[in-house]
Amino acid sequence: MLREINIKWVKWIDAVWLKEEKIKEIAEKYDFHELDIEACLEENQRSRVDVYDNYLFILLNFPKYNQLKKLYEQNEFDIFLWKDFIITFRDFWNTHIDTIFNKYSDIKELEKEIDDDEEHKLTSAFVLYEILQSMLEKLFKVRLNISRDLKLLEKLVFESSKTSLVKDIMIKKRNIVVLKHMLKPQIPVLKLIEFNVNKLFDSEIEVYFEDLEDKLEYVVNDIEMQEEHIDSIEDAFKSLTDIKMNWIMTVLTLFSAFLLPLTLITSFYWMNISLPFQNNPEVVYFMIICSIFMMFLFYVYFKKKQKF
Repeated sequence: MLREINIKWVKWIDAVWLKEEKIKEIAEKYDFHELDIEACLEENQRSRVDVYDNYLFILLNFPKYNQLKKLYEQNEFDIFLWKDFIITFRDFWNTHIDTIFNKYSDIKELEKEIDDDEEHKLTSAFVLYEILQSMLEKLFKVRLNISRDLKLLEKLVFESSKTSLVKDIMIKKRNIVVLKHMLKPQIPVLKLIEFNVNKLFDSEIEVYFEDLEDKLEYVVNDIEMQEEHIDSIEDAFKSLTDIKMNWIMTVLTLFSAFLLPLTLITSFYWMNISLPFQNNPEVVYFMIICSIFMMFLFYVYFKKKQKF
């Protein structure tokens, strides 16, 4: 999908799932650098800002949750920015960006709402701010979802300690690491965006991008704390699993102590020789009592040694 609008003297071209030929056509029209065109066509590029005499190239990454795999995946967002245009390339649908695009489509209605002191809101820089603001708002929801999932996971760990929880812990841990590695490098990128936008536009716009930096830093710091939280949940799960295994070993040890004298006695009585009480059936009860007594002695001994 390719669409464009004019916001006074600013043109916004928004391209979603565009074919390679069409991307090259737009890029050549605006004389973009071949490396930037290549970055738009290739996946999994690192976040960065490239500064040229006639435009800025901004590459950012935002998470998208895969419901089927229960994993966060990376969505690349490519932006070309200058005073008189903003061009956005993306391979994902986003209702927030659609809302912003529709808002600027009705420029006459928008101009009525904007005062003379707010002319900066009709610039390409402010459009960029609104786009990034909407994407960061989604990150706040991602952060809340992870916090909710961790609380539920922590509850399950202490209530059940099922081995199936290992997979859930690993998935949550992987998601947090992916988000951290995706978003943390973008803090200096936002600082570069702020610096270069401030050079191109009036100083009023700088405050908005500083706000974006603060929000992203807040999200990243929270994700780092969530990383510590999932580590503590994993440690707790391992400790509870160890305690459970120790209890199983305790039961098996006592059971072995019960069977040991029985096994010893029966091994003698299976021999083809005459033994005392071999014709007396009541000796069985005596053997069981001896086994229980032996098991009790094992328990007392290990209890004193603090093995149980």
